[in-house]
Amino acid sequence: MSFNRTLPYNDLPLLPPAIELETKAVLKQAIAANRVLANLRGLAAKIPNQGLLINSIVLQEARLSSEIENIVTTNDELYRASADPDGKTDPHTKEVLRYREALNFGFRTLKDRPLTTNLFIELVQLIKQADIGIRAIPGTALKNDLGEVIYTPPVGEGVIRDKLGNLEQFIHADDDLDPLVKMAVMHYQFEAIHPFPDGNGRTGRILNLLYLVEKQLLDIPVLFLSRYIITHRVDYYAGLRLVTEEQDWENWVLFMLRAVESTAQQTYDQVVRILDLMENTRARVQREADGIYSKDLIEIIFQQPYTKISFLVDAGIAKRQTASNYLKTLVEMGILREQAIGREKYYINDALFSELTR
Repeated sequence: MSFNRTLPYNDLPLLPPAIELETKAVLKQAIAANRVLANLRGLAAKIPNQGLLINSIVLQEARLSSEIENIVTTNDELYRASADPDGKTDPHTKEVLRYREALNFGFRTLKDRPLTTNLFIELVQLIKQADIGIRAIPGTALKNDLGEVIYTPPVGEGVIRDKLGNLEQFIHADDDLDPLVKMAVMHYQFEAIHPFPDGNGRTGRILNLLYLVEKQLLDIPVLFLSRYIITHRVDYYAGLRLVTEEQDWENWVLFMLRAVESTAQQTYDQVVRILDLMENTRARVQREADGIYSKDLIEIIFQQPYTKISFLVDAGIAKRQTASNYLKTLVEMGILREQAIGREKYYINDALFSELTR
């Protein structure tokens, strides 16, 4: 009997799947993905200020993950709002910033407790800034651009909680599955359960990164998985559907492993370029403006593209007038560009901005 997309999938099989997940092709791809991921972890560990990665690179993942849900903002608006969180900005930009806030919250929380249903709920509440809980009302159906139902997730809070409980057990089971294979299975299952009225996609993508941290495959959640999903959007949704309708796990797991390998390499290359840029800037400032040079100053202007005088003051680098002079010197050197927007004055690191958004 063929799968009925319009009926709630309360028969969604529990994990682990009753098939061989680690086929020869999967194991080969898992080795490649793990190798590149290990390189990224090693590189990130060498960075003296982790804020560089968490503030700027994670924000790109937040933007792209939100874009999958048609929540679109510009890089300019996003980085300016990040530098000025109390300022006025549009609702889409605020929602992207909340994604980063949720990811950072999850990252900090992992130090004290593991991935659980309660943490999933806290993440979606942060993303949506609403008192969202497990779906209790029936009627949820996922539709394509033509308005056709392509999937109807399980209904009934009890059913959904049972499936989430099983997902938790699978995540923390002491088995021999490669953690990246488990991540692929976990991601499918979370999206298939679709536990919340809204925000499932973004929560699920945050869980991927948190899982990699929990399994110590990454020390900080820097990986552009959403970039790969956007580029291969058709294959992503087709892969999810084929697991549901035909139990085709191999192609889905291979897709996710290729996503990890590709994006880990992209992120690695980008971090190398940013570190090179940072080192060249540091050497130049030390050589040409030794009077203002400090390692902390260079780190501040590379934490995010938009810097304000208050950042230097808050970091204890200099008092306000001196901090202003430091930034003006960097403008004169062509390292920063001064821009007034309303009553706020920003000092923009165009080279960093260009690298983050390429």
